[in-house]
Amino acid sequence: MKISPIDLTHKTFNKKMMGLDPDQVMEFLHQVSSQMEVLLHERNNLRETLRERELNLLEYKERDKVLKDTIATASQMAERMRGDAEREAKLIIADAQQKSELIIRDARDSLKKMYQEVTDLKRARLQFEANLKALAQAHLSILDQGEKYLPQVQLPNHSIINGPRTSEISPLSSNP
Repeated sequence: MKISPIDLTHKTFNKKMMGLDPDQVMEFLHQVSSQMEVLLHERNNLRETLRERELNLLEYKERDKVLKDTIATASQMAERMRGDAEREAKLIIADAQQKSELIIRDARDSLKKMYQEVTDLKRARLQFEANLKALAQAHLSILDQGEKYLPQVQLPNHSIINGPRTSEISPLSSNP
């Protein structure tokens, strides 16, 4: 059975002969009742404080859980981003390697083409030189043959400023 401070205050006892002093018993019961009231009030305050603290603790636990979840999510996102960045870097590197191989192949093809053009130009120069030499030799040969068959003709030496000299006038000239 629960006893409250009010129960103590209103408690009455049967009287017996040679019993206790009722005033002292009542005074003692009032003191016990007051003390009990203070203790109950204190207990209720402590329970309220405990409930508030438990609510705060639950709130802190919930915040802690949210923070842990946020950290885990951020960590997963960072890991995902790192993986994505690595994949993207690999793709960029592979693309750059393909482009560099294409550029190198084009450069090699251009170099081969230039070497071929240089070779063709050297061959054309040698052919031109050979043709020019043959032409020059043919002309020299014709000149040599012409000198053999044609007599040597001396041309008069004319001076444009003084006119023809009388001693140098050819017999074909019609001057008197």
